[in-house]
Amino acid sequence: MSNAVKETVGRYGIWWGGMRSKDPARRGAAAEAAAELEQLGYGAIWLGGNTSAADAAPLIAATSRIVVGTSIQSIWEHEPADTAAAFNDLEAAHPGRFVLGLGVSHAKTTDQYRRPYSALVAHLDALDAAGVPADRRLLAALGPKTVELARDRAAGSIPYLVTPEHTAYSREILGETPLLAPELMVVLETDPARARSLARGALAIYLGLPNYTNNFLRHGFTEDDLTDGGSDRLIDALFAWGEESAIRTRIDAFLDAGADHVALQVVDGEPRGILPRAAWSRLADLLA
Repeated sequence: MSNAVKETVGRYGIWWGGMRSKDPARRGAAAEAAAELEQLGYGAIWLGGNTSAADAAPLIAATSRIVVGTSIQSIWEHEPADTAAAFNDLEAAHPGRFVLGLGVSHAKTTDQYRRPYSALVAHLDALDAAGVPADRRLLAALGPKTVELARDRAAGSIPYLVTPEHTAYSREILGETPLLAPELMVVLETDPARARSLARGALAIYLGLPNYTNNFLRHGFTEDDLTDGGSDRLIDALFAWGEESAIRTRIDAFLDAGADHVALQVVDGEPRGILPRAAWSRLADLLA
């Protein structure tokens, strides 16, 4: 059995939280950056944060091939009927270019957060009824039940903030066909102290979110690894940093563990509104 999403996203993509904006100037800059990412050979752009088809549309219109996916659209903040209407409009205009990435977000950031797994199943049921095909949606899956759901009710999984060990675990549950596209943060810095400092700055917000910390504990880390901004062991497992050869080796570790595609997020300490285009170009050269 083939998987159309897997066949179109390629091996590498870029994950960025600053590719969407209501500011026309910033949207224009994002569209230019999307065209450059396509020219650099990336197969997908993953829109970080709670994003939607409306955020993907201008990037798709500015490009001709690259796939754009939400990573993630919160099930709590988008009605299935509205999601289906937007999906169908974008699919009609640009067939095969948009992928709907879905997730349950976090209790600390979502007032209506209740029984997330049951809510996700109900949301998928509603999307089925509204006509969003299962083979064009992905789930941000960390725990075993959600990974199984990504296998059975979607085209695969787009886990965030994970390790190669989690990738191997997910692949075993998913089987061969579903797409497995983990996100990986990359620090283009060779000095260990500087690299780990940048990494800890990026990790800080996530150490307060149990969905992630519980996942770390399930996969061999301890409570001690979660203190003081994260242990060196945790940092080195979650981030690629160092010489370019070391970064390439770290990226390859995810592919060797069973990933089909790796969504690379540059960590440079700058605000997300600043597009790290030079770093994306460096990464493209590294991956060539």
